[in-house]
Amino acid sequence: MSPNIAKKQRFTGKTAIITGAGSGIGRATAIQMAREGANVALFDLVNDRTFALEQKLNKLRKDCALAVDVDTSDEKRMEEAVRKTVEHFGGLDIVFANAGINGAVGPIEELSLSDWQHTINVNLTGMFLTVKYSIPHLKSKGKGSIIITSSINGNTRFASFGWSPYSTTKAGQVAFAKMAALELAKFKIRVNVICPGAISTNIDESTEMSQDMEAIVIPIEFPEGAQPLAEGPGKPENVAELVSFLASDESIHITGAQIVIDGAESLLS
Repeated sequence: MSPNIAKKQRFTGKTAIITGAGSGIGRATAIQMAREGANVALFDLVNDRTFALEQKLNKLRKDCALAVDVDTSDEKRMEEAVRKTVEHFGGLDIVFANAGINGAVGPIEELSLSDWQHTINVNLTGMFLTVKYSIPHLKSKGKGSIIITSSINGNTRFASFGWSPYSTTKAGQVAFAKMAALELAKFKIRVNVICPGAISTNIDESTEMSQDMEAIVIPIEFPEGAQPLAEGPGKPENVAELVSFLASDESIHITGAQIVIDGAESLLS
């Protein structure tokens, strides 16, 4: 066995779709699952990072990764991407609906309708389409695991001024996950949602910050140490460990769960 392959092989013979797989949490999860035996479909707006990850994983284990160029908010492209994955790997067992953006940040009255809709389309509609087109294939397997990336923002934390579109989508994802968990339970498809705090990723590249923030920000003095368990933001690999657990049969009796992974950050705010 290659020294790069984990001793645990929880996902041998299983196929996972991971959205937003080109970087951050999605990338870390794809690497971990591939090391544990999974075939991984890397859903992203394919660029050099996504192709590089595909090549890296296929060197780790031959033909275990497939990069799929897709905008998760585009219904036709999502339907085709899921179909392509199932045809390529022969089935589907795990779905990690992780893609998302920060989007526009600013006073509510200054946000345009297009700003609002863009964040909704990527974070909520993209998640919905990912799950919608995956369900029939999970049902055909007789069981499956769906994990959705939400956030502490909009759920346990509300002091991110100007982030109303983002926080609204994150709260909506939690409600959707709980509804889906109950609906899909009789099909042995589990649905769980994770709520990370600050994690070292490149999602800030998608932030569109308004120049009018001073008008709405209420000064808040936080205690020293934003993440009591760490000296700084968490790592994508920390979240990948949680996602892999929820995707595996080790969590067979867990569904409808909302799990915070923030190093106690939200307990301070």
